[in-house]
Amino acid sequence: MLCAVYKTKKKEGMYLYVQNRDNFEAVPDVLMAQFGKPELAMMLALDKHEQIGTISKDALAEALEEKGYYLQMPPKQEDWLAEFRVAKGLSPREEAKKF
Repeated sequence: MLCAVYKTKKKEGMYLYVQNRDNFEAVPDVLMAQFGKPELAMMLALDKHEQIGTISKDALAEALEEKGYYLQMPPKQEDWLAEFRVAKGLSPREEAKKF
């Protein structure tokens, strides 16, 4: 199976997978409005990859068959400073000092 992968300028790391190039009929209008103008990132042959981004090729193929699209969200960014502060019993963010 061949699919088209699109990126957006609105959010780095967000990709939209569709079955055919420039075919967004299955993608809900509200999602397309939030995604913005799709830019073709690549054409991808699913049978040549076991894992694509954060999803297996089988799960991606299933999503494309069932919904006609798959939206890959960017990975959650880790905030090590906030995690350290919480581990020390502090609030995740340092409070602003008042002058």
